[in-house]
Amino acid sequence: MSRHLPTTPYPRFHLAFPVTDLAAARRFYGEFLGCPEGRSSEDWVDFDFFGHQIVAHKVGAAGMTDATSLVDGKRVPVRHFGVVLDLPAWEALAARFRAAGVSFVIEPYVRFRGEPGEQATMFFLDPCGNALEFKAFREMASLFAT
Repeated sequence: MSRHLPTTPYPRFHLAFPVTDLAAARRFYGEFLGCPEGRSSEDWVDFDFFGHQIVAHKVGAAGMTDATSLVDGKRVPVRHFGVVLDLPAWEALAARFRAAGVSFVIEPYVRFRGEPGEQATMFFLDPCGNALEFKAFREMASLFAT
């Protein structure tokens, strides 16, 4: 059986997530984060999230959850998504988000300093309460380090 190989250097991920307000999602993902919009309907909208496809689906407020897990003494939102950037890009975004007055769930900081897998991370919420994590590795090769 042959295996289909992607034509890009890496596979793209697709993630669908709930939002309570599509207009707010468009402002946040499209305008604030600069993600180009793709296809849409009255109930959902696609975005190009750093080369990956994310889809905001409109749901009622009861469709949102707030489960957390304790990591490094911080309450990390269990349901979250994000992107892994190089360190200079992460630092520039952290500065931009701070300047914009983003209310962080977890302020930008470095985990595992001096250890395998050292990474910079920050968490914040979109306007509908979805948690996003932006992270970076000094050495991208350590993305899966143990």
